[in-house]
Amino acid sequence: MKALNRKLLRDLWHTRSQVLTIAFVVAGGMGAFIASFSTYDSLQWSRHIYYEASRFGEVFAGLKRAPAPVEARIGELPGVAEMETTVVFDVTLDLPGVDEPVIGRMIGLADGGQPRMNRLALRHGRFIEPGQHREVLVSEGFAAARNLGPGDRLAAILNGSREELQIVGVVLSPEYVFATRGSSLPDDRSFGVLWIDRERLASAFDMEGAFNYAVARLAPGASEPAVIAGLDRVLEPYGAFGAYGRDEQLSNRILSQEISQQQVWGTFLPAIFMAVAAFLVNVVLSRHVATQRESIAALKALGYSDVRIGVHYLAFVSVIVLIGVALGIGVGWWLGRGMTGLYTDFFHFPRLIFRVQPWVPLLGAAISFVAAVGGALNAVRLVAALAPAEAMRPPSPAQYRRMLLERIGMERWLSPAARMVIRTLERRPFRAAFTSFGIACSVAIIVSGTFWRDVVEYMIDVQFNAVEREDASVVLTDPREARVRHEVERLPGVSQVEAVREVPVRLRAGHRTYRTGIIGLSDGARLRRLLDDNLAEVPLPSEGLLLTDRLAERLGLESGDVVSVESLEGARLKSEVVVADVVADVFGMLGYMEINALNRLMGEGPSVTSIAVAVDRESANELYGRLKERPRVATVSVKASALQTFEETSARNIIFFTGVITIFAAAIAIGVVYNSARIALAERAWELASLRVLGFTRREVSLFLLGELAIELIVAVPLGLALGYVLAATLIELMHDETFAMPLIITPRTYAFAALAILIAGIASALVVRMRVDRLDLVAVLKTRE
Repeated sequence: MKALNRKLLRDLWHTRSQVLTIAFVVAGGMGAFIASFSTYDSLQWSRHIYYEASRFGEVFAGLKRAPAPVEARIGELPGVAEMETTVVFDVTLDLPGVDEPVIGRMIGLADGGQPRMNRLALRHGRFIEPGQHREVLVSEGFAAARNLGPGDRLAAILNGSREELQIVGVVLSPEYVFATRGSSLPDDRSFGVLWIDRERLASAFDMEGAFNYAVARLAPGASEPAVIAGLDRVLEPYGAFGAYGRDEQLSNRILSQEISQQQVWGTFLPAIFMAVAAFLVNVVLSRHVATQRESIAALKALGYSDVRIGVHYLAFVSVIVLIGVALGIGVGWWLGRGMTGLYTDFFHFPRLIFRVQPWVPLLGAAISFVAAVGGALNAVRLVAALAPAEAMRPPSPAQYRRMLLERIGMERWLSPAARMVIRTLERRPFRAAFTSFGIACSVAIIVSGTFWRDVVEYMIDVQFNAVEREDASVVLTDPREARVRHEVERLPGVSQVEAVREVPVRLRAGHRTYRTGIIGLSDGARLRRLLDDNLAEVPLPSEGLLLTDRLAERLGLESGDVVSVESLEGARLKSEVVVADVVADVFGMLGYMEINALNRLMGEGPSVTSIAVAVDRESANELYGRLKERPRVATVSVKASALQTFEETSARNIIFFTGVITIFAAAIAIGVVYNSARIALAERAWELASLRVLGFTRREVSLFLLGELAIELIVAVPLGLALGYVLAATLIELMHDETFAMPLIITPRTYAFAALAILIAGIASALVVRMRVDRLDLVAVLKTRE
């Protein structure tokens, strides 16, 4: 073994604790990079192979009712390679042992078999036998949430008639990877998808020889907008709700947004770790070089070139990075696997397999090496510039001068120990500043990783307690006369009702269009309210349209502009409406109008499509039982059930995510604090040993050293909290999407948690250093200068 290699091994062993703490920071960056990008890649890969294997549709269209011969006209549209139609209805389900009604989406299967597109993946049981009209398949997420399986029975209200059904299979569909009726929140407990023999479903809703849902796949090179326009043209006479592409398909849109967010995380978090690792490498290697001046001089005197000596120190850094990369690969694999597993609560794939593509760790390792070598270059430059004759001499003593507090006459207010601490910090301001900044980065990471809990809680509170204040929403099969609200009002347990009119529309502003809905609310409604950014109630204008801010931005509209409104139901009326105002809303891209104004716009008298209901808790079960029997009731959405599902799943994910982020941030804090303290101890060992010989106790000597760390921590924590706010705001901006707008909410609890976690990490590092101070070999240290 060559001399430099033996020296490298000895150096690594003598600085093993510092080597390991820097390696942990590198491992944190590698782990975060591998976990985020591999989860992103796994989701994308799983989506791609699932969509291809299941022949997922590319254009979709819902309508009221079209005769079967229209199918042929759709198939003849230019650009349509394949099409399929079926019958789809939302119904109320009655599950054994469940009081509240559950919403089921019934989808017809021709002869009970596999559809040609959006093919089902059978997870348990079997498919429907031909001619078995009472057999159904259920979606896996709903089956798991309600503990259902093959052989179980449930009842469905099909167009007012109660139908007993038997589950024969549990399946997955590419259309419902994320199962929801329209919300961005998971809702497997209160929303299930069921597949039933098409003939039976059609006969229940008087749809024999007709369809109300079409899906198509495009020919190679076909224009999606042209196919969508063609579908709209063909289906318009049959009550079309507007065709849309895969990018607007709700499940796919939410899944795509989640994948994009993983990409943001995979870029942001590792960058911070790498920056801190580069800083630590620079600090430690600079100190390492400073303590080896005489060795470097000897090597140069023996004929070793500057390049060979520089490569030797780069090898020292490379070993640290290699250890970090090896640890990071293991951490990233474990973390990525856990994150992917969490997604199975929300996204239902036949195979959501976590994989680590070779390019991910290779790229992460390359970035780690570049960051570490970048941090080491300054120290290597010092090695090359060191002349042998100069290096043989001890370094020149620092030029001491009175500190700032002494010059302004404040020294009498400070104890000798405090003056020593402040003097040391003042002499090395940049290192103290970098140390505080490194610790502040770890505080910021914790804030940016844990504030999501505040955001989620705020959104739940605003949406479910301040905006949607009803206990349940009774959705009617068709628009009904407004007086139907009085029928609901007379049901047992109902304390308050409010009518709601919902109309699917296509909004046009110049060349921009968007397919959405207009919600008609009563002026002065208390169960459904509109709130602005400050949670102040927004009154509905007697005329005109209120738009959510994201929808207004999408269409390029402002208050006072005119927007074209095309109804996607009934007679498909087209009107010009003035935008009365723009309002902030957490969820959705919707329009709002006063309900009477909306009905006038639709050319109708007073009518409603759903009724918001406040319910007495004691009578809730009786009310839900009565609603299940109402023929005009399509579905009943119970807010408490949806909220329970969301809280159960989100709470578990938040705990996991917060825990991981805290561990990563603690690795940074320990790496920075411990290395700073160890370097300070090494530099001041002779001084501290002298103080011990002069009679200072171990505690007093430790205070000289740890006092610097305490000040750096005190400076770092508020700085880190401010950086955390900026980082959180940046993440919110980067993850902004159309489905919902996440507000920037950070509570004092999150700030306190971040500060406490870093203080604990700092104190733990300081205690380790204190133990080393206690074990100082005074004789050996004092002989060093001789």
